[in-house]
Amino acid sequence: MAKEQQPVGNGAELFIRALENEGVKYIFAVPGEENLAFLDALRNSSIELVLNRHEQAAGFMAATYGRLTGQVGVCLSTLGPGATNLVTAAAYAQLGGMPMMMISGQKPIKSSKQGLFQILDVVDLMRPLTKYTRQISNANTIPAKVREAFRLASEERPGAVHLELPEDIAAEQPARDTHIFQPSDARRPSASRKSLEMACDILREARHPLIMIGAGANRKRVSQALLHLVNVTGIPFFTTQMGKGVVDERHPGYLGNAALSAGDFVHCAIDRADLVINVGHDVVEKPPFFMTPGGKKVIHVNFSAADVDPVYFPQHEVVGDIANSVEYLAEQCGQCANHDFSGLMEVKKAVDAHLQERAEDGRFPVIPQRIVHDVRQVMPDDGIIALDNGMYKLWFARNYPAYDNNTVLLDNALASMGAGLPSGMMAAMLYPHLKVMAVCGDGGFMMNSQELETAVRLKLNLVVLIINDSAYGMIKWKQAQEGYADYGLDYRNPDFVTYAQSYGARGHRVTRTEDLRPTLESALAEGGVHLVEVPVDYSENRRVFDEELAELTCRL
Repeated sequence: MAKEQQPVGNGAELFIRALENEGVKYIFAVPGEENLAFLDALRNSSIELVLNRHEQAAGFMAATYGRLTGQVGVCLSTLGPGATNLVTAAAYAQLGGMPMMMISGQKPIKSSKQGLFQILDVVDLMRPLTKYTRQISNANTIPAKVREAFRLASEERPGAVHLELPEDIAAEQPARDTHIFQPSDARRPSASRKSLEMACDILREARHPLIMIGAGANRKRVSQALLHLVNVTGIPFFTTQMGKGVVDERHPGYLGNAALSAGDFVHCAIDRADLVINVGHDVVEKPPFFMTPGGKKVIHVNFSAADVDPVYFPQHEVVGDIANSVEYLAEQCGQCANHDFSGLMEVKKAVDAHLQERAEDGRFPVIPQRIVHDVRQVMPDDGIIALDNGMYKLWFARNYPAYDNNTVLLDNALASMGAGLPSGMMAAMLYPHLKVMAVCGDGGFMMNSQELETAVRLKLNLVVLIINDSAYGMIKWKQAQEGYADYGLDYRNPDFVTYAQSYGARGHRVTRTEDLRPTLESALAEGGVHLVEVPVDYSENRRVFDEELAELTCRL
């Protein structure tokens, strides 16, 4: 008899069976007493328990698993404070389009003698943050609820789901005829022929078309289709932050990254374009450019219709499987004699020259351009960097060329601090043969720094680069931009080298700019968990973003 048809002792065992049936390999968890039956069922499962030090990190790892594999990542918490600690990770997965399931425990719901101790309405709490949230009130319904949750989490647009498993339901014996539901064979619908033909007509009529690649295009099939499109049509392209690497950024048609919403070189290209084809754009990302009434045409190509807001209201939409849509445009449109990309390629020359400036500057503390340059030099083509959130993220988005999709893991949707280390850990777990580096500011690192112990315990090969300015640097930059006095954003840090060593990791402190690259090279080559601290000089923020860009771009 097949494993899923064998009788089970209780609801917890049935839940684990259902997860095994979905192909779950890991559960990232900080369990509590309400999860003990579930934990005991997991003990005899093929699913590996990954014990985290904080629920938020468990959720970040599960979400990143979903981002990297396309399969649903699973995390577990207890009730009350354990569940509330998953809230940020839920928002991270939901806004970022990452398939993730959260499982939280709960006190018995049929008979309880503990009053309201630790009791919150977690299902309602999760409702605005998820695609699906339910309390399981009968063990017999576990397989159906698990299947429905997985279906919704992984369907486009992917996101977060939540199931609450009370103690008494976990202990309840399901009926003998309760069965596991197999995933159905479902394919995403293709866009209508009429909408595709209209898109081709608009593209043929354009003089200076431009392609924008967003987060929704960060799928393997879409990546291949987009490469075909840009090769066949010759149309230049740029990316949003979460679209980095979908097409190799060494491609001669790559114009740059829209790390800023306006005023950068790439916006000069957008201003010169009369048509922008937005592939996979999602308004959860900070706007890569602003539409204006009566301005250029925009075609929205995505799995779902556009969410219209004051700065995004596309005139035409191609809704359906993105890869199929892009392939159609490539095959039916091809090169058009009336297309003129000369003005756009002038921008590319200016971008390329700008990004090389000060990349090998030797001053100390190290400037961001040099940090980005040295990281790119030491990372192989298929190496993965996982960025936390801070000022350096803008520098990496603009200055670090990505050569493949999901080799630059950054979050430009929720943009939560504290996600860089867990994301890097997940990549290192999944791809032990690849070089992986988590790039964190000192502030973001400290928000989940306790997970260094988890990384060491899991015997990961991971380099953690801490860019240290002893402050919340991006907010200081914004504070100065808006004319406020420098106040309230500086702090003291621990000795990061000693801190890393206390967890069993190797700690390194860069004291000369010329030592950064060899230190990173050595750490990547040695394997294990390494922390590398480098002090940063953020005076370049004002010079480049507040002064130089405005002057240089007005000349184009």
